[in-house]
Amino acid sequence: MTAAVQQSSVRRADAQGPRFAHPAEAEFAAFLDFYRIAWEYEPRSFPLRWQDGRIVEQFTPDFYLPEQDLYVELTTMKQSLVTRKHRKVRRLRELYPHVNIVLLYRKDYHEILARFGYGSVDITSLRPDQIERVLLSPAEIQRRVAELGQQISTDYAGESLVLVGVLKGITFFLADLARAITRPLAIDYLQLSRDLREGVAIRKDLDLDIRGKHVLLVEDIVNTGLTLDFIMRVLREREPASLKVCALLDKAERRLVPVPVKYVGFIIPNEFVVGYGLDYRELYRNLPFICVLKREVYEASGNGHLIGETGQEAAAEAAEPSLVATRVEVGSG
Repeated sequence: MTAAVQQSSVRRADAQGPRFAHPAEAEFAAFLDFYRIAWEYEPRSFPLRWQDGRIVEQFTPDFYLPEQDLYVELTTMKQSLVTRKHRKVRRLRELYPHVNIVLLYRKDYHEILARFGYGSVDITSLRPDQIERVLLSPAEIQRRVAELGQQISTDYAGESLVLVGVLKGITFFLADLARAITRPLAIDYLQLSRDLREGVAIRKDLDLDIRGKHVLLVEDIVNTGLTLDFIMRVLREREPASLKVCALLDKAERRLVPVPVKYVGFIIPNEFVVGYGLDYRELYRNLPFICVLKREVYEASGNGHLIGETGQEAAAEAAEPSLVATRVEVGSG
């Protein structure tokens, strides 16, 4: 079962959303939406003080972030209000020590990013205004990778596996997927090269003999399917017991060759994405999220179409028309 990007559980501050008590809350909701952090607005009130068995004071945090099990209370610039909120937060922590809550000034939004993994790397070279949108958050990626690992472990019950990754973009996904699979496994890598006359070729071959073994080819992204078709034919010639494909991202609308992809993380639109292994000029691979670059960012180089998507697909698309025609003929047959 694939997971389309549109099926995210992220709550958004649109016309049907909640009516915020303060403009700062609407701003914070928009900030959470941009980074695809799921949120709920004022979902729960906590009694703080009672008199004669009746609640006389309670505290309702502004936001709840379910993926982090974290309540967030925003502050204003008025010191008197800040002092009152600090007192309520301290009282809440005394009465409900299991509740995770943070008090944030507007300038402290980066604290939320750090808690969700966005702050684990220096992303200042990729400004927010260069990002069209965050397509997949770290939480969404990790949740889906865990689901794929569970599904693969079930399907290969009683068997061992060889995971084959195609360098370089596969690095992060393959590592996380391998940890999520509970079957015995080995890991090996292919690296491809391209030549405008000779097309796609294997630069670094497998170290393992896969004859008679169950092989799972792990891809970061599948576009046209041209290069994936080439790799599959090469690996089938080595007579594995089985050969299937697991792809984190699938640009299904770009498919030219009907390659069989057994496990798909997310079906995504035909947009230029970076992060979680995917690069633009070898940058941004270590971003913990996957985002869409604005067109002007990569078109400024004059060669954006071939950079940023998985290298092997770009190589196939850069090959001569005769090579492309051959790939299509083989894949269709």
